[in-house]
Amino acid sequence: MLTLKIKSLDSIQETAEQFIELIGENRIFAFNGNMGAGKTTFIKAICEELGVKENVNSPTFAIVNEYEAADKKIIYHFDCYRINKIQEALDLGAEEYLYSGNLCFIEWAENIASLLPDSMVNVNIEEDEYGERNVTLY
Repeated sequence: MLTLKIKSLDSIQETAEQFIELIGENRIFAFNGNMGAGKTTFIKAICEELGVKENVNSPTFAIVNEYEAADKKIIYHFDCYRINKIQEALDLGAEEYLYSGNLCFIEWAENIASLLPDSMVNVNIEEDEYGERNVTLY
């Protein structure tokens, strides 16, 4: 378990850099936190640090967005908030994305928990009493 700190939006890119240094061979990351905790904002910062040129936003309605990093590798960004049944995830091809070997950043991953591999890294984002965000990886 390791905790990174986002002190403000002005320092989020630094925290994203720290996160990227910790990725290693891991490919699937489940971002957990309350509504408004900053999951999408942090994923956007990570993608920017990885050299994604297109606009990174929440795939709330599309469920999954695909981005290309500077190294030409693909990043998948899921927002599973609206998934009510595991069959919905299967119908959109979630397993193909998850087992593609590409980076997968998943918001509301608990809605597709049965599809996720044991190797997944949980990323909890919580706001503290000072308005800073604690990003805990485990």
